[in-house]
Amino acid sequence: MKEQIIEILTNLRPEFDFTEDVDFIEEGMIDSLDVVNLVAELELTYNINIDGFDVVPENFSTIDNIMKLLSKNGVK
Repeated sequence: MKEQIIEILTNLRPEFDFTEDVDFIEEGMIDSLDVVNLVAELELTYNINIDGFDVVPENFSTIDNIMKLLSKNGVK
């Protein structure tokens, strides 16, 4: 799952290294539009629906947080 998330992020913003352990939003690597695109791509890739209440910066700030969100939505 981690590698696929990194691939999705890299496709969205190829100029950044998403393997780093940093806060992507705080570091300016992704913005609100990227989050919307990321949600759409995660939903398509994993065949899930992410609740609007879960579309908050904290859930997309790191690989671990994205993985927790996916797990919450039934992705293993």
